[in-house]
Amino acid sequence: MKWDPAKYVQFGDYRDRPFFDLTARIRAMRPAQVVDLGCGPGNLTATLAGRWPGAEVVGLDSSAEMLAKAAQLAEQTPALRFEQADIAGWMPGPETDVIVSNAALQWVPGHQDLIRAWLEALRPGAWFAMQVPGNFNAPSHALMRELASSERWAAKLGGILRGGEAVGEPADYLGILLDAGCAADAWETSYQQVLPGPDAVLEWVRGTALRPVIAALPAADGAAFEAEYAAALRTAYPRGVHGTVFPFRRIFAVGQKQG
Repeated sequence: MKWDPAKYVQFGDYRDRPFFDLTARIRAMRPAQVVDLGCGPGNLTATLAGRWPGAEVVGLDSSAEMLAKAAQLAEQTPALRFEQADIAGWMPGPETDVIVSNAALQWVPGHQDLIRAWLEALRPGAWFAMQVPGNFNAPSHALMRELASSERWAAKLGGILRGGEAVGEPADYLGILLDAGCAADAWETSYQQVLPGPDAVLEWVRGTALRPVIAALPAADGAAFEAEYAAALRTAYPRGVHGTVFPFRRIFAVGQKQG
């Protein structure tokens, strides 16, 4: 599945805010290595290099398109580097003091077991911080799954989309952190996002949730699916005089390993 960095950052203010709400709760002072798992185009990873200028900051992502954009940032900051890797196969090293994963783990089946393994490998004093979208049962996603499973599309899109099982609840992640011996905090926030322009929610999901569908369909079928889906979204999220209100729930967890 290919990613479009320009489309992903189209709603940059809204996509970036959860990252800063998450990382504000990390109180590491002088980490040796900071790793951003699922770094995307790298613009947020670069802020970690600014916050901890003495650290080696590493961004990992599986998308060549995203990393091509990120490489431009690495050229400007010697302590910042990016690697193409599947985060499901990554493990922290003894020098890793901070792990950040922002809006990435929802794409990784079994990521709760991965988190357990990462926490076990971390040394005492190290930090782990994650954020995932918690809106898989919102109309934006439920309508997409409903359409994908309809008679017209089921043969082509069966099994493509995941539902609420893609992520846990805040209590699930809190339990994982506590069981690993962390001082931990978990919470959720529902952002009331006001999106501009026509078919604003469609434009939003084109950057993320809709990508597996479009990747699975020929261009003509993709356009037809989008047209049906857009009509359903207009009913679920009517455009008002100020724009389209798109509530977006996010799930956060932060912990420091004790020892």
